[in-house]
Amino acid sequence: MNEYQDFFQKLGKNIREARNAKKLSQEKLAFNIDSARNYIGCIERAEKSLSLKTLYKIAKTLDVTVEYLLKDTM
Repeated sequence: MNEYQDFFQKLGKNIREARNAKKLSQEKLAFNIDSARNYIGCIERAEKSLSLKTLYKIAKTLDVTVEYLLKDTM
């Protein structure tokens, strides 16, 4: 696995953990950031990358910092 893929796998894991801690479904998170549920799943599985805007919206919705979601990614 290359560094780029590893980065997105760790980011997806952090997003999933933060979402589960808030007891939010992928569907509810997607609704709150005006996105599709399957896109959230793809982000969490590192199948798709995301924009900084989307990362910000996810962090805001999950009530965590962007830095928290990026922990251990590098």
